[in-house]
Parts: sequence; structure tokens; C-alpha cells
Amino acid sequence: MFEGIEFLNKELFWLLLIIPLAVVWYVMKHNKQTAELKVSSLKGFKITNSWLPKVKHLLFVLRILAMALIITAIARPRTVDISTKTKTTRGIDIVMAIDVSASMLAKDLLPNRLDALKNVASEFIKGRPNDRIGLVEYAGESYTKTPITSDKSIVLRSLDEVKYNTIIEGGTAIGMGLATSVNRLKDSKAKSKVIILLTDGVNNSGQIDPKIASDLAVEFGIKVYTIGLGTNGMALSPVAIRNGKFQYKRVQVEIDEELLEEIAEVTGGKYFRATNNKKLEDIYAEINKLEKTEVEEFKFYNYEEKYRPLIVLALLFLVIEVLLRSTVFRSFI
Repeated sequence: MFEGIEFLNKELFWLLLIIPLAVVWYVMKHNKQTAELKVSSLKGFKITNSWLPKVKHLLFVLRILAMALIITAIARPRTVDISTKTKTTRGIDIVMAIDVSASMLAKDLLPNRLDALKNVASEFIKGRPNDRIGLVEYAGESYTKTPITSDKSIVLRSLDEVKYNTIIEGGTAIGMGLATSVNRLKDSKAKSKVIILLTDGVNNSGQIDPKIASDLAVEFGIKVYTIGLGTNGMALSPVAIRNGKFQYKRVQVEIDEELLEEIAEVTGGKYFRATNNKKLEDIYAEINKLEKTEVEEFKFYNYEEKYRPLIVLALLFLVIEVLLRSTVFRSFI
């Protein structure tokens, strides 16, 4: 009955304790409210079976119902219709720079480094509904896979299409990947601009020095989070292609952590090392916490008072009681 209804003055329901007290008082006093006549015999009186004395308690019931309705009414029942409107007050533009060199097919992460990254990155993208995100691929050279956009379906589809290919020149051009990412963000009007740069190797190709690229990021107010991907020690990595299939061999994992730490420090970001799938998930979760988008939420409340029908019904019961007391039950009450 009261689903969706709230009471503004709930404490007034304590007044309902008056009702059981009134009932007790009525039971104790109702016999004294009826005049008594003691006679030695009823033989001289005509006995009638009137129904009126039997239903005279209806008057008390009406009064009790009216009292309960009035108490409920003054407790201010009302329904609340809440509408919300959100406003993003601080948007973030993010570019994810992904190393797609052959070494990203190493199997120290499951099923391999690249697929593990794609799985974690897709969840990260889904968790940023208010931000614009773009993708950059790099190996021996780099290019923009997806410009920054707020359409997450486009970004997710592009991420799913990221894979190792022989079109891009081999190697790991960290400076090129970072510079391309900076170029995507330099004209951004967002209050916060972020690059997530991931690699599993060392800078061994490309025409742009990573330190120069990081200086460009600083100049345009871009923060860079760097991630070194790969286990400590040896990893099962592709070393050759035979009959169209990769041949794997255990090789030493080499990541230029000193360079990645310097890039992160200079730009105000942070360096992370992901040695397994769980660690990679934790890293993206931490970046997600560090780069929170401020969202302002406005709530609009529309209240509809529900006490009026209760007051009307209570008055109706009181009017009926008065009328019955003055007419039908006049000779008995």
C-alpha cells in the first residue's frame, strides 16, 4: 500500500500508541456509559430483538479509524520522483600507445603478451565512459590506429583488430610511438591529457629519440604512464618463422626500465612493470584510479503530498459517526 511512499515525520507514528490505550479505556468504561435499571422481574416488559445495541460499537470504530488516518496524515506521506542530470566537469583525453612488435607474441603472459594486453585494455576503455580515447600502434615505426574519440565502440573494435603484422617495420621505436601519441593530443582542449605507453623491449629503431618525445609531452602538458611488459628472466618468445608459423625459443627478457622510468618521471606520470596477467590488470586498475574524471551530478526532486485523501477520509468517518450518534443511535448512546 505504501510502496514508493516516504513519511516526512515518521516520529509522529508514536501517536498511534494512543489507539490501544483508547481501546482499553473503551472496554473498561462502555458498560458505565449505558444506563441501568434493576427490576425484580421482566414479566411485565415486552422483549424485542433489536440489532442497534449490537452494532453501537461501530461509532467507536469509526472514531478510532479517523484518529489513525489523521496521525498518518500528519506524518506527511509523499511520493518522490527523482531525476538526475550529470555533467562532466573535467574530461580526460587518453592515448594508448601499444607495442606490436613480434616480441609481443611471447607467451610469458597468457595466451600471449599482446592478447593479455588487449583483454585488460578493453575493460579499461569500458570503464571510462566520460573520456575520449585513441590508439597508437608502433614497432619499428608508428601510426595512429584510432584518433581520440568518445565513441567507445569504435575504440574497442580497433583494439580488437590490433595484431602483429609484417606491414610495420620491425623493431621497437619507443620514441616514435610516444611522439605520435603526443601529436594526437597536442591540440586537445581537455583539461587532462594522458598517454599510456606500453612496451616489452628497448628502443632500437625509429628517427625520434624517446627523451625528445618526452620533452614534447611536457611542453604540451601531457602526462605519460609507462608500462614494461614481460616476466623477469627468460620468456618463450618468437625467434623465427618457418612454413608460415612462428618458432619459439626461451630468450632473455630485456626492457629498458631506466628509460621508461625517466619518461614517466619527466612528464609527471608513473612507471609500472607487468610480469604477469594479474599484475597487468592491477596496473590498469591503478591508472584508472589515478586518472579519475570529475563528474558533477544534479538531482531534481518532485514531491507529491499524499495526506489530503487521508484527511478527507478521516473527516468522512467523523461525519458518519456524528450523524449516526444523532439519529440512529440517539436513544442508545
